[in-house]
Amino acid sequence: MADNRGNLVPMYVLADESGSMERHIAELNAGLSSLHTALLGEPMAAAKVRFSVIGFSHRATVRLRAADLRRENELPLLESDRGGTSYRAAFQELLTCIPRDITEFKQQGYTVHRPAVFMLTDGQPNGREDWATTHHQLTDRGITRAAPNIVACGIGDDVEAATIVQVATNPEYAFVSIPGADVGAAIATFCTALTTSVIESGLSLGSDSPELVVEKPAGFRMAIDVV
Repeated sequence: MADNRGNLVPMYVLADESGSMERHIAELNAGLSSLHTALLGEPMAAAKVRFSVIGFSHRATVRLRAADLRRENELPLLESDRGGTSYRAAFQELLTCIPRDITEFKQQGYTVHRPAVFMLTDGQPNGREDWATTHHQLTDRGITRAAPNIVACGIGDDVEAATIVQVATNPEYAFVSIPGADVGAAIATFCTALTTSVIESGLSLGSDSPELVVEKPAGFRMAIDVV
């Protein structure tokens, strides 16, 4: 049996690349670049995180897979392809990636903690699409042993708070931007909160009480509070 090489937490950014995000994809890329820079300045936290980026529109595309960000010169860019918003494709990709990644980490000798997914979307899922079944398969620990915690953030006026609550695995992990807020500014605060969550969660793995730290983005409110 391999020696324990330490603790890891897999983290996945699930980013909307649909047509409605085309005007703002550069801001999202800039925010993820800033996260990368911040992680390079926190090597103890970065060492405990394996970071993936998945873009989704009518299909899901893995832009970065299970990376140690200390070894990445830069992050690949998200690209809007003007497609729809398939939640089902996004969750199906996670159903493929998460078990595979965790198996590999364990084979490398790591103790692996429950994955975290940070989802950002500015729209409702494609109509008539059964995404809920795939979401259930992903998040039910009786079906997927490594079912992730999902933090869901909705931006813009087209997102319905009830949908974001459905996606998040805990009502306290569901956030929507304040109505009328600038979408670019909301993306920036999402990335800032994501950076804090990644660093603090990574550092907690070296403590006696490891936990997922979820930072509410500035300018957002809990989706459960929206009536």
